Amino acid sequence: MQQPSALVIGETTFSFHDFEEMRPHIESAIGDAAAVTATTDKDALADLAGYDLVVDYLTDVTLTPEQLDGLLGFVRDGGAYLGLHCAADLTNVHDGNGGLDKRDEPFPDFRDLLGGHFLTHPEQSTFGVEIVADHDVTDGVSDFEVFDEPYQVDVDDDVTVLARMNHPDLADYPVAWVREYGAGRVCYASLGHTAEAFENDDYRRLLRNAVGWLVRD
Repeated sequence: MQQPSALVIGETTFSFHDFEEMRPHIESAIGDAAAVTATTDKDALADLAGYDLVVDYLTDVTLTPEQLDGLLGFVRDGGAYLGLHCAADLTNVHDGNGGLDKRDEPFPDFRDLLGGHFLTHPEQSTFGVEIVADHDVTDGVSDFEVFDEPYQVDVDDDVTVLARMNHPDLADYPVAWVREYGAGRVCYASLGHTAEAFENDDYRRLLRNAVGWLVRD
């Protein structure tokens, strides 16, 4: 099988999700599961011809109509989308001065794509991740512990939850899920604030499995 081509997109707008810092860890975690092109240029989303997969590490999902139509149309027509960590943050936007403003509601088009969104998070800590579904994405992945930023999320009933957190102070919020979007496939995984998360062997396997499942005919 030919190696799939992935566009990995992030931003340097916010110091806490700086793509230049996290990009090497994301690329290392994906490994040889895909040939990666990394960018901070949102215009790349307007024309995704030649790519099999978009890997999203954006915090502010404010896009032009052309960028949004390009991404949604790509997935709807059979493309693949892998959202990592901050990709589910559908309310925070850049305030123009390096800080955050908030939308009243999650960005609706992205909410429809993802099937869920970020609510809030406590401080970074070590917590467990429990695999709760038998799926190609979780094949060979064991329950594991990770040091990361635990995301509290809201998810739709029609997503397939693959992993949940085991945190001493939180409910068992979903950590990873999959869904279909039109003719395309979507996977979201909430880990990825820290380099330690991307260096975890089980998480790396989950992400590489996800790439394989997402691009499979």
